[in-house]
Amino acid sequence: MKTKFFALALATGLFLNSCSSSDDPTPVTPPATGEITGTITANKTFAYGNYTLKGIVKVASGVTVTFEAGSTITANKTTGDNALVVLNGGKLNISGTADKPVVFTEASATPGSWGGIIMYGDAPIKAIGGVTTSTSEDGNALPYGGTNATHNGGSLNYARVEYAGAKLADGTKENNGFTFYSVGSGTTLDHLVSYKGADDGYEFFGGTVSMTNAISYGNYDDAFDWQDGWQGQNNSNWYAYQTGKGNFGMEIECSNNNNAFWPKITNITLKREAGCVPEVAGDIQVDAFQFKKEGNGDYSNIIISGYGNYTEGTTVYNGAAVKIQDATTNTNQVNGSKLKLTNVTISSTTQVVPVGATSAIVVNFPVGNFTPSTSATGASLTAGTWATVGGTSLIK
Repeated sequence: MKTKFFALALATGLFLNSCSSSDDPTPVTPPATGEITGTITANKTFAYGNYTLKGIVKVASGVTVTFEAGSTITANKTTGDNALVVLNGGKLNISGTADKPVVFTEASATPGSWGGIIMYGDAPIKAIGGVTTSTSEDGNALPYGGTNATHNGGSLNYARVEYAGAKLADGTKENNGFTFYSVGSGTTLDHLVSYKGADDGYEFFGGTVSMTNAISYGNYDDAFDWQDGWQGQNNSNWYAYQTGKGNFGMEIECSNNNNAFWPKITNITLKREAGCVPEVAGDIQVDAFQFKKEGNGDYSNIIISGYGNYTEGTTVYNGAAVKIQDATTNTNQVNGSKLKLTNVTISSTTQVVPVGATSAIVVNFPVGNFTPSTSATGASLTAGTWATVGGTSLIK
């Protein structure tokens, strides 16, 4: 009898409700939407969603703004100047993941269409003339610099900024994908991507913050840039891929100050694609590392590839792995052992030995301070959604 009942139940679908999952679907929360504008004056968490960023949005001092994983925030240049600015004392938490990064982009997908992410802190700087405070060049014209080395501006994880590089208001220069003004070591910068901006991928104006697992891809000016005595100590896995237009892989200066401190970066890859040209014709910037105005630092485990010859008109310019731009930098930083590049593997690059910008600058690193090798591994990054745009991996 039991066997007949079971067969009948199967035939009639008597057990359908208990065996089928189609009647008990997992609820799906639709992405949130909304416009982000003005100055944010109270703590705010933006749930997973698709948002519009309009205007120069500022995170006020004492306020924490959080973006949840997988969110997309889109600016539109037709509405005017747009940027996300974290004021000193404010915090930005970007809670992306490897498979659900938080993406900040612009509707036209055109480099130079908005101002990117700009963060202010009160960590130490040393600007031109040795001053410890200065005024930003980003169009906000805000003061930066202080004594709080451990300033905490939040935690940026798995975030991508696309198509930045616009001037804001009467700003003297274009903005970068990520711009950090005197940001402190309490801030986390990890797994960031700066994609196809019209200026630098990343720029540091002094400060003590460090950055790990960073990609600069297709930015028109320098992949990485800093000044004003930036001195981050725990930097690793920096990857640059210069394609289309691009200047230096790294432009490094200390605002003409002969500092007793410097940044440290390990695991660096700088690649320049064949056919990549300088941002502006006539302004020849085709070297992997450029040091000027007392630029210094400790760099290790480096891969340099693709910084070969560039022809403009009838003149051939020879790309260099390392170029020292001025005699003062050569004397104080190179000869003074404040500049070290060790375990450097170089390929497809014309000048593999460090050179001066002119024949009058004769560069001779002290023994052990520039060590070429064949075994450097460079940046070690794991590919994934966070490092993929339009189905193409940014890690080449």
